[in-house]
Amino acid sequence: QAVNDEPFLLMLGDHLYRSDNNKPCARQLVEAYNCSGVSIVGLRRTPEAEIGKFGTVTGQWIEEGRLLNVSKLAEKPTPDYARAHLAVAGLPEGEYLTLFGQYIVNPKLFDYLGEHISGNMRERGEFQLTSALERLRQEDGFVGLIIDGCCFDIGVPEGYLNTLTSFRGK
Repeated sequence: QAVNDEPFLLMLGDHLYRSDNNKPCARQLVEAYNCSGVSIVGLRRTPEAEIGKFGTVTGQWIEEGRLLNVSKLAEKPTPDYARAHLAVAGLPEGEYLTLFGQYIVNPKLFDYLGEHISGNMRERGEFQLTSALERLRQEDGFVGLIIDGCCFDIGVPEGYLNTLTSFRGK
């Protein structure tokens, strides 16, 4: 494999990332990974009205408001499902933790994605990264870090427009 059986940084190709401090978003994730030693996902706080666009997680705080022991990942949940299964203690009602689009993961992820492809296991017509991540979480554990920064999805028209507006003059 290209990653030589080592954990690797995965960043979604249709996203741009901007840190809200002097430490790049990926560096925040790498430092947290170096402390935890298990696969880690970047997270952001997201209002309920938007969670149907993102993978969403729940779990128990390791460090309240910053680092979470992830106990479940769900791809693009409905608000009803999220209310019943994805609430996180300490967050306001109607707010959830969604995937930021940056991960440091065990290379077993490639095996799980390969199984999905060879078995034609699709959800909503697509092979889902979140499903493979959930399997990795079940077998190896997973933590989530709330990233101090912004993620811009340039793969959809409204996200691209938001990105242009946000970066204007910066």
